Amino acid sequence: MVASQNLRAGLLSVTILLAFLAVWHISTGGGEGAEGLDPAYAALMGAQVTEGASAMPRPLDLAETIWGHLSDPFYDRGPNAKGIGIQLAYSLGRVLLGFGLAFIVAVPLGFLIGMSPLVSKALNPFIQIMKPVSPLAWMPLALYTIQDSSASAIFVIFICSIWPMLVNTAFGVANVRTEWLNVARTLEISPLKRAFTIILPAAAPTIVTGMRISVGIAWLVIVAAEMLVGGTGIGYFVWNEWNNLSIVNVIVAILAIGVIGMILDQLLAGAARLVTFPE
Repeated sequence: MVASQNLRAGLLSVTILLAFLAVWHISTGGGEGAEGLDPAYAALMGAQVTEGASAMPRPLDLAETIWGHLSDPFYDRGPNAKGIGIQLAYSLGRVLLGFGLAFIVAVPLGFLIGMSPLVSKALNPFIQIMKPVSPLAWMPLALYTIQDSSASAIFVIFICSIWPMLVNTAFGVANVRTEWLNVARTLEISPLKRAFTIILPAAAPTIVTGMRISVGIAWLVIVAAEMLVGGTGIGYFVWNEWNNLSIVNVIVAILAIGVIGMILDQLLAGAARLVTFPE
């Protein structure tokens, strides 16, 4: 039954994709051409850009450009001419570093908040004030104090990643079943051992959910942050290609951002399944 439903869902997805590509092909005039390609890619592929044609690339133009990127994703021909693989690697590195730093801070602090009502009440006003602030609002302050664009982007990722993990960890720890904790106290298990053997496994699904939310937000924010600070990264790549009026490369970058975001989300979804035990 499940396999049949998955097959039907897959067929429906393919049908929707083909219908979308057909509408896109028709709306851009059909036929052949490279209207959405920048001159460098058009020359590389031997395509001719016709005068007065639509600025929107056709599906075939997009496929050819994607193939061009995949055939040489790590080329480096100067500051403004790096392969999309290099751009994604820089962005992923910043996201993982900022996310990792947020994890180091958020999970222990979340444990403390969840286990101590006093600390929870003391820190709650600060959390409620800082949590709604847009991560990009921190960028000017980060650039002024850190004076390094890459480190500033990592700091912004740290700021946007910390709150979902902190709140989810505190919630998960605070809502561990009371009877489990009572049994641990009856057996005179030390607080440290209780935290690792009872509270952590019980709160793990909630913690991983917070991590999943955080990494999704971080991947969203890094694109905007790199547009602001420039340099290298997929966000800067999008902005640079827009300045070059290469719409097809902007679309390629959007697809790459979506695919990487999906992979990050699915990795943490898999981790959540591993730490979730049936009732």
